[in-house]
Formats: sequence, structure tokens, C-alpha cells
Amino acid sequence: MKTKNLHAAILVLFFTVSAFAQDNTPMTERYTAHNKGKFFFHMGGNRSYYTTSDIHFEGAGYDFTVENAQAHDLPKGWNIDYITPGKLTTSQTNWKAGYFFHDKFNVSLGIDHMKYVMTQNQTAMINGNINLPSSEAGSVFNGSYTNEPIDLTDGKFLKFEHTNGLNYVFAETAYYTDISSIFGIKNTDVFQLNFTQGVGIGLLVPRTDATVLGKERHDEFHISGYGFSADAGLNFTFFKHFYMQTEIKGGYINMTDVRTTYTDDHAQHHFWYGETIVSFGGIFRL
Repeated sequence: MKTKNLHAAILVLFFTVSAFAQDNTPMTERYTAHNKGKFFFHMGGNRSYYTTSDIHFEGAGYDFTVENAQAHDLPKGWNIDYITPGKLTTSQTNWKAGYFFHDKFNVSLGIDHMKYVMTQNQTAMINGNINLPSSEAGSVFNGSYTNEPIDLTDGKFLKFEHTNGLNYVFAETAYYTDISSIFGIKNTDVFQLNFTQGVGIGLLVPRTDATVLGKERHDEFHISGYGFSADAGLNFTFFKHFYMQTEIKGGYINMTDVRTTYTDDHAQHHFWYGETIVSFGGIFRL
């Protein structure tokens, strides 16, 4: 589904359900009037965006930095893999589960499964030294580099991706505000509109697909750093228990120990990121 079609569908759904929620029947208490004691869970998908970063690579025989490396995400679009067991992580997905300890405040644990791809078709500036044994394929790049450009297109010098998951595992606290009355919605048990704001902190646990100077990649889960985030969004709750949530999220990631090979070779970089997220879930009092 194209983004503009999704936005149109959301608007149609919003105005249609809002019409049904214009209920003037007095009620002493609605289920949606209080959130304290409720649990929630949702999952969805994201598009992610990254600033440039200086990626530092270090290992036996080399120590260099790729300056201002560009990167992008790897979207698949709307597809059945989002709900297919065994294929959930082939797309850029998000999960979150939490608990309301107050009518307006909740705490949650979540995973943002983003995908980070260093743009291959780019020429980057290199600083550092490479001195590999002549028996290794990467020895063709031996030398000292001081702000020297190198074409990364063919991947022989470097390929660097967190495509098996730039996995941000986080804890978050969020504030919910019911803004249904602004739109004249009285029966929030039929339809409720909330504005959400949250802040989080967590760890980065990626599976990194990196080929550095022709060396064998590592590609296993590894705690590689930390991050923090903030988000804001709209929560559309239908018939008390089911909801769709749209969010804009951003934050900072510092990856201090990215495993690149099965030896002690590693990389490190830090950058800012952003996400647009659409999720679907449920909220219940157990």
C-alpha cells in the first residue's frame, strides 16, 4: 500500500467512526474513562532515516575511518510478512508491550527492528592505515590515507549493514492525553482519540552484515551500544479494546562495539535517527 493511500484510508476511517461516536446518551462511567491497571500490546512497521556518521574500523593490520558515511533503510512495503511467523524480521517492524500505572502514564518494553544500510554507491573520504599480509585479498588497499577519496560501489573495500536488525531494545515511559472532546466525540467506548508522548532508553543488539577488506563477516547478535529516543503520536482506539497508533520517533544511537569479524575486529559509529511508525494492537484490563 502506498503511503498516500494509507493516509487517505486513515482519514476516511477516522471520520466514519467519529460519526458513530456522536452519542449524547448520558453514562456514569465509560470503560475508556480510566486507563490505570490496563495492559497493552502492539506491533507494526516503520520507515527509518539516518544522519551521516564517521565509521571507525579497527582490527589486526588496519585502523581507519570512513568519514561522513551515508546510510538508508531497507523497506519492503506493506506485505504479509508482517504477520507471517518466521518472517516477521524480514521487514522493518516494531513491537511494544506495557502497563498503565496511572490513567495518563504508562511504562513499556519494546523493540524497534530497523534496517541500516551504508549506501554502497558513494565515494567517501578515508583516514587511517591499512597494512595487511600480502596473502589477504584486502592487501591491495594497503597504505596510509589522509582525507583520500575511495569509491565504495563494488563492495570490495567495504560493505556495512545492520540489515539483520538495527535492533533497539528499549524501556519507555509515556503520557497519554484524551483529545476526543476536541472533535466532539462523546462516546469514547466506540471511538477514542489520544495524543501520546514518550521517552525511552535502551541497548542496540544488531546482527551486522559487514565485509571489511574481504574478511569473513561475523553476523551474530551482539550488544553493540546504547541509545535514547523520544516520540509523539496519535492513538485511535476502537470499541474499547483495539487501536491503531501512528508515531513520529527520533533519537540518538552510539554503537561502541560492532562486531565485524570472528576475531577481535570491530567498528564503532554514532548517529541520529528518525522513524515514522504505524502499529496495531489491543488494550485490556486483566
